[in-house]
Amino acid sequence: MSKALRLGVNIDHVATLRNARGSAYPDPLRAALVAQAAGADGITAHLREDRRHIRDADMAALREGLAIPLNFEMAATEEMQRIALATRPHAVCLVPEKREERTTEGGLDVAADDNRLADYIAPLREAGARVSMFIGHDPRQIEASARIGAGVVELHTGHYCDLHYEGRFEERDIELEALRAGAAYAHSLGLEVHAGHGLTFETVTPIAAIPEVRELNIGHFLISEAVFLGLEPAITQMRHLMDAARG
Repeated sequence: MSKALRLGVNIDHVATLRNARGSAYPDPLRAALVAQAAGADGITAHLREDRRHIRDADMAALREGLAIPLNFEMAATEEMQRIALATRPHAVCLVPEKREERTTEGGLDVAADDNRLADYIAPLREAGARVSMFIGHDPRQIEASARIGAGVVELHTGHYCDLHYEGRFEERDIELEALRAGAAYAHSLGLEVHAGHGLTFETVTPIAAIPEVRELNIGHFLISEAVFLGLEPAITQMRHLMDAARG
């Protein structure tokens, strides 16, 4: 099993900062190019239905301006499928989406919607996109993702991170073990395993050490830390922690 661990940098919240003032800056593409120069292996952007941060023009600019892969996070709607097929990103990650949520609250329920999702992802796969399901570690969701033909699952690490910062360390460790088991099971089914959501300098090491995980997608913390360190040093430090976890 390869020890290589890729870092995808999510630049959504650069757009959040821009949109707070309704200005043209800071530019998400500029942030993506800084991340690329700092050693990011890919850029993730979530085009939400309400366009609260990333906008259609951002996706086009990212696709045109990047030399590293673009991962298009999106809800499984007809509108987003149409945009993804026109944008032709390297990868598409399907996520659950509710307008009232501040951020993605949990994993996609693939098992409850497997027939529709199998049909939904077929044209994306035919267009050459790697399709990922953003899910929890429930074996049913992992099995359903494999069954519908997704090549990748991204395990939701948000609950693990929340438990850490709430000081609920016994529960955190139980959640970490469940993530480890989920990653091993997904790998056994032939799925590539990614992980992400809420990861920080404090929480990334145990996740990065899971041998089946091939990619971490990290955004909000890196953009937040950039206020104090700068974006390039924040990414460099995260990369150092990830590499150290792989020994």
